[in-house]
Amino acid sequence: MPHREHTTADTISSTDQDEVLIAGFGGQGIMVAGKLLAQTAMQASKEVTYMPSYGAEVRGGTANCMVVIAEEPIACPVVAKPTSLIVMNKASLNKFAPRLKKGGLLVMNSSLIDTEPQVDETVTVVAVPADELAVQLGNRKAANMIALGVYLQRRGRLTPDQAASALPDVLAERHHKTLPVNIKALHRGAQFASCDE
Repeated sequence: MPHREHTTADTISSTDQDEVLIAGFGGQGIMVAGKLLAQTAMQASKEVTYMPSYGAEVRGGTANCMVVIAEEPIACPVVAKPTSLIVMNKASLNKFAPRLKKGGLLVMNSSLIDTEPQVDETVTVVAVPADELAVQLGNRKAANMIALGVYLQRRGRLTPDQAASALPDVLAERHHKTLPVNIKALHRGAQFASCDE
């Protein structure tokens, strides 16, 4: 058996597992981002679970999903304390940031969040103006892909190219016309993250 460090539940352990929580309001493509991350991990032969959660199930209500990516079988799909958090609005930041594990990664949409996150000093925070960058690419709805691109670049477990190749399997065929802008958004997010390091 490989040696495993013993750590508290609030700290990222040495096991090669990333517990990701993606949150925002309905209409921001939260579930699409989660499904894409899960599909990308699956196509890269990782162990993966995906679990959506809806608040008021209307546009503008809260929405979040949990994605667990690992090298070994996953015991539980529920993410109580994420190692990575992607938040697209202020309400989601306030709700989920306190749960983020020490040493974790926070990607936040600074287009809609103008407050400092209340997180442990060991957390890596990347504030990305996802809405503005998406508008520059020609489609505000691609903000979710900008944020996901930031996450992929910072975590380094999966690449924007891998996500781009998984995208046609996640988007409904009627939305395939948006593939080019969404792929550009993934790469734009990754580019932002590498410049921000």
